Amino acid sequence: MDYQHFSHQHPLMLVLVNKVNDDYYEDCEICGEILRVSDHYKCKECSFYIHKSCAEYPRELEHPLHPKHLLFLELHSRNTCANCSSTMMNFKYTCSHCNFYLCPKCAFLPLTKKVENHDHSFNLMQKLLPFTCDHCLKKDNSMPYFCPTCLFMVHPKCTSLPLNVPPSTKQVEIHDHPLTLVPSFLISLTCNVCGDKIKDRFYFCATCSFVVHPDCALLPSISKEERDETFVLNSKEDHHDKSIDLLAYTVKKTKLEGDGTEINTEIKHLNHEHDLKLMTDKHGIDQKCDACIQSIFPPFYACAQCGLFLHKSCVELPRNLRHSLHQHPLKLFLREQKPFRCDACALPCNGFDYRCDECDFDLDVQCSLIPDILTHPNHGQHQLILARSSEDKVCSACGSSSKHKFSCVDCGFTLDFKCLTQPQTIYYKEHDHPFTLCSILEDVSGEYYCDICEEKRDQNYPAHPECILGKYRNLKFGKTFKYDFHQHPLALVQKTSQHLKCGDIANLIDLVYECAECNFIVHRRCI
Repeated sequence: MDYQHFSHQHPLMLVLVNKVNDDYYEDCEICGEILRVSDHYKCKECSFYIHKSCAEYPRELEHPLHPKHLLFLELHSRNTCANCSSTMMNFKYTCSHCNFYLCPKCAFLPLTKKVENHDHSFNLMQKLLPFTCDHCLKKDNSMPYFCPTCLFMVHPKCTSLPLNVPPSTKQVEIHDHPLTLVPSFLISLTCNVCGDKIKDRFYFCATCSFVVHPDCALLPSISKEERDETFVLNSKEDHHDKSIDLLAYTVKKTKLEGDGTEINTEIKHLNHEHDLKLMTDKHGIDQKCDACIQSIFPPFYACAQCGLFLHKSCVELPRNLRHSLHQHPLKLFLREQKPFRCDACALPCNGFDYRCDECDFDLDVQCSLIPDILTHPNHGQHQLILARSSEDKVCSACGSSSKHKFSCVDCGFTLDFKCLTQPQTIYYKEHDHPFTLCSILEDVSGEYYCDICEEKRDQNYPAHPECILGKYRNLKFGKTFKYDFHQHPLALVQKTSQHLKCGDIANLIDLVYECAECNFIVHRRCI
């Protein structure tokens, strides 16, 4: 039987979810949360979904936080909940007389609550009170839950901290081993996710001593029902998302080595139309890998017809990837025609691209391989952590304030992805010796000049990184592709002349596509 909700013009159909087989990832239009394994209503004509429980919310509500006026369930523009301070883009309870807004979740918090991580029941204080949460130690002015037995006061979300958190899954992507909630220690600990000091309860990994704040471990948080179905402590069942491990190639030919090892001598990669053959000698080949845009070295796979080269390790990259920088799975693509800009290092690249189409998020191969915790050769005394709280820090090498950075919690040393992915050693043209990446070189004169361009430089480098690596270190020039509006293949090239024309229309600027046969040139933006 169809159901008509006041907020939608089309009839809705009730979908009863089988908790074993079904998995819905659409968002509820009322609460904004994912449907998951909840019964819900679905529109027959458009992408409109609401939880069955959300559909039962009353249109009018009397609430103790705003007793003088009725609240109405409506869809407004961007507003902030008076209790939890979350930004609400969907439905909320609003007062027609005042600028008062309440999200549905806060409007219907249970008056009493028994949770697994506390011995006594909590009572909801139905007033906005200034308090410090005894779980996360954050100060707030909202409705807390209060334990009258032990005078414990916590945020509503902190009452639901699970005692055990599963390894990395679709819900929790922080760590590969189970985490256990433990009380604070007297010793100083640092969160391995955000890099801040741990002051109260935290999650601990018994396998590798990984520690993390509860807020950092539960991004996003998961419900008790989902935990019960996906994870049991010490279970031997593998709950890893198998789709992440799918390979991006199929094997065409193999051969046995002398020790009985089977190696793939010919493969078909999903990003290329021809078969690729395994090469163990790079004699006479001075090329870059079309995946990571780094110098090719054996063993590698090559296409004799197109001049495509791929490191063996790049061929074995997974087709899908989950990464700490993004909430959705990323899919592997080969960018031949239009370079993309990596959202981690902000550099243009025309190699393999781990991409989320939904969010327009891109990650190049080099950045995708960097672990969340690492030791850098130029800062070997401490570990660097991919920290969510480092927005106010600048890169210690280049001084940039890019969004994604690695920080040392002991001394504040910080590196962004652009500096982190610079090679440690590199040869430059006819120079006999390799250049080595170093930290700081002292000059008694106090003046620093680049040994290549002879312009002033930062004291961290004997030569500008761009002078050594080139302005576009993650672009492979000369890669050709077929353009629909031209009879010959075009290749990406770098032009500095201002006299060349794009179809006799406009002056060229730096990167362009060029036809080697007839001198046809076109801007990247015109492609």
